[in-house]
Amino acid sequence: MTRLGTLAKLMRSKNAGPFELTVDIMFDDIDTYQRVISSGLVDDNLINTLLGIERQLVQIYHYDPANTIKITVPRPVSVGDPADADLFGGQLFGPLVDLDIP
Repeated sequence: MTRLGTLAKLMRSKNAGPFELTVDIMFDDIDTYQRVISSGLVDDNLINTLLGIERQLVQIYHYDPANTIKITVPRPVSVGDPADADLFGGQLFGPLVDLDIP
C-alpha cells in the first residue's frame, strides 16, 4: 500500500466558480495513474465518506492525456459568504492525501 499523496505528482483543490470546488490529482506517468484508477478507491463513495458530500453531487473525471483525476463538488456555501471557511477552496484535497492505494 502506498499513500495517494506519495503517488501523486501534485494534489490541489481550488474554486471552480462561486458555487463549486475542484480537486486535481496529477500523476507523473500513465502506470501510476492507471494504478490509482484500477484500485477503484477514488469514487463518489469515498468523497461522500471523507467530505460528507452527497454521492449524486460528486463528479469525477479521468483525463487520460494529462494523467489526471478531477473531482468536482458543490461548495457548502458560495465564495465570500460569511460562513465560508475556505475562501479559495485550497484545503479540500487534504483528506485524500492519506488514502492507501494497493
